[in-house]
Amino acid sequence: MKAIRVHAFGKPEVMELKEMPDPQPDTGHIVVRIHAIGINPVDTYIRSGLYPVKPDLPYTPGMDAAGFVEAVGKGVKNFRPGNRVYVAGTISGSYAEKALCAESQVHHLPDRVSFAQGAGVGVPYGAAYRAIFQRAKAVPGEVVLVHGASGGVGIASVQLARAAGMRVIGTAGTEKGRILVTEHGAHHVFDHNDPDCLEKVRLLTDGKGVDVIIEILANVNLGKDLGILARGGRVVIVGSRGPVEIDPRNAMSRDAAILGMVLFNASECEMNSIHAALGAGLENGALAPVIGRELSLSEAARAHHEIMAPGAYGKIVLIP
Repeated sequence: MKAIRVHAFGKPEVMELKEMPDPQPDTGHIVVRIHAIGINPVDTYIRSGLYPVKPDLPYTPGMDAAGFVEAVGKGVKNFRPGNRVYVAGTISGSYAEKALCAESQVHHLPDRVSFAQGAGVGVPYGAAYRAIFQRAKAVPGEVVLVHGASGGVGIASVQLARAAGMRVIGTAGTEKGRILVTEHGAHHVFDHNDPDCLEKVRLLTDGKGVDVIIEILANVNLGKDLGILARGGRVVIVGSRGPVEIDPRNAMSRDAAILGMVLFNASECEMNSIHAALGAGLENGALAPVIGRELSLSEAARAHHEIMAPGAYGKIVLIP
């Protein structure tokens, strides 16, 4: 099979397309023939060597994918060859034509969801669900602000919050992105490049502030976020690219909470809950990943450049 291999940490161009042996399933393992691969920002951090936990070199990048079950090992109970599935984590890496997975990393993909959409589920929707429900503990009727709402995690957050009965406000940096966020359920959408953006958000709440902020770029926004929280408000940090200065008094005066979040810190029980909810949402149509661009597996380096560029619009996926 063909797979992307990384022999040294560095720029996107360190990723090379190589011929590799096909994976074979051991007890409790599943081999998935991949039809689409999800690209996530965390993939770029790992490839660059900046992520705290580094894989042994050489390695195949990637966590998310979708396709058919090709083979199962002994003890696998819930899958058989031919099942349509999405993958949330792998043993061997997902930037490849096939991936070896533990059974717990594989989830049934409803017929109504394309493989490209399935490849956009694992990290984006898992992170969004964990941020909204497991960390912020948001409830119906609360006001949720999603920064960077036109990207993978952003769209997932908008769909999940809207489906749960929350009042959803999104921000996006392009007109195309703002139209997309509106189409996927946000009640109001603003341009996050507008210097008055957060004041406009605050005025929407009659000055009370928002209950929950899903923060995709904390190094830019966190200090300002604290100023528009309602009393008891929560900011969940899903992404950050550096340090930021804040005024703690803005949190103190509101009894506010700043909550960090990494999807991979979720317990087995929490992960089971996440994918039970996501599976139901995919099946009933409440959740529908948006694919912004499809590239070939050989264009993995291009995909890594593009996912870190401004103007996010849905998911970038690779097609083997």
